[in-house]
Amino acid sequence: MSSSFLHPDRLFPQDSHTRSIARDLFEQVTALPIISPHGHTDPEWFATNQPFQDATSLLLTPDHYVLRMLHSRGLSFDDLGVPRRDGGQVADGRSAWRLFASNYDLFLGTPSRLWLDHALNWGFGISEPLSADNADRTYDLINERLSDDALRPMAILDRAKVDCIATTEFALDPLKHHGALKEDGKIGRIRTTYRPDDVTDPDHPSFLANLTGLGELTDEDTFTWVGMINAHRKRRAFFRQHGATATDHGVPDAGTADLPETQKQPLLDRLIAGPITATDAQLFRAQMLTEMAGLSVEDGMVMQIHAGVRRGTDPVVLASHGPNLGADIPTRVSPAQGLEPLLQRYGHDKNFRLIFFCLDEAVFARELAPMAGYWPALHLGPPWWFHDSARGIARYLDSVVESAGFMNLAGFNDDTRALLSIPARHDVWRRCLCAFLAELTTQHVISKSEAEKLAIYLSSEAARATYRLPAKG
Repeated sequence: MSSSFLHPDRLFPQDSHTRSIARDLFEQVTALPIISPHGHTDPEWFATNQPFQDATSLLLTPDHYVLRMLHSRGLSFDDLGVPRRDGGQVADGRSAWRLFASNYDLFLGTPSRLWLDHALNWGFGISEPLSADNADRTYDLINERLSDDALRPMAILDRAKVDCIATTEFALDPLKHHGALKEDGKIGRIRTTYRPDDVTDPDHPSFLANLTGLGELTDEDTFTWVGMINAHRKRRAFFRQHGATATDHGVPDAGTADLPETQKQPLLDRLIAGPITATDAQLFRAQMLTEMAGLSVEDGMVMQIHAGVRRGTDPVVLASHGPNLGADIPTRVSPAQGLEPLLQRYGHDKNFRLIFFCLDEAVFARELAPMAGYWPALHLGPPWWFHDSARGIARYLDSVVESAGFMNLAGFNDDTRALLSIPARHDVWRRCLCAFLAELTTQHVISKSEAEKLAIYLSSEAARATYRLPAKG
């Protein structure tokens, strides 16, 4: 492997003494098992364990980080091989790969470049950057290797030392593939996560139809508040039968509410009668977060909130190719104000745990770190989406540790749709974490033995503990 391609000291401090400590710390954590408690990999991969089709469908078309950057330079999703909603013709895999490889320099300095280089080397032994000159050669090499049993999905999990991986499914999902995994005895290593946005967000285009479907699935009257909440209770139990220990809620802001009982049914009645107003939609989402927290107190499922994204900002591409293609943009959030009703209700409950993620870095030090340093229920999710980069991780740790400490952090989850990026993303987290701890050690803020304990905990076991996953074995 060329040192210029994946340098062994990448992301470590420049100072030789500090770098030496970072190396020693990394040596302690590089081979630790991966806990991946939140992500968006396809459960069908694991249920069927079939080979991936080709290099393009493995590394290009599922990766919205990559697609958005290519699109920013005027490359069309059709030419990149992204399937169209209308089934229309798009570029074949080889043509799309050639276009990707010839524009690989667009990713210089980005986390995508680190992840892709790592995946190409780790999975296929490639030790040079993609380019127009090697596009066909790498495409053929990858495709040939994909026929090996060692690159089937379950073998990739084995090689990457993934002890546990959680997928994410919406409330109405039948969990067909998790059912097959359960029959094969694989639930536990592979788990689902309950994400009820399809029935808690009135801005969803099929909200009322989904609410009706939720009632049919659970034999509950979901046009009544009590029936609707009981339907969620039943679905959460169904998801737990398929390994779920967590829920996930993607919301545009951090707002929560704690309405009197007398105001809940009228709110639902207004949504059902329509037209749905922006005010009622926001209030319903806010109240449902608090309702979900109450259900977590009942059943012990860890609650995740991913807040502060304006999704689908390109309606033309949304209509032609669908969501998750990179057009989602961060927005401001105010967790101190927004989470107040929920935390006042459940923030001290020993059975409640909330992991909060946001893309508004301005609130890390100002609001989130002090909040996590006070509220027993609140843990801080790792840098997410636009910030799960080397510098983003450094900014995050520098912003939160002094107020929240290390033990109120949720460790790391890769939150990826691309299977081969899992070991790559955990490698970046572990390197950046060791670099940060090495700096504290050279400054005599912590001892090297303390740094070793923190590096080991935050590289693997913090995620297991925070997400209430059982110990292996």
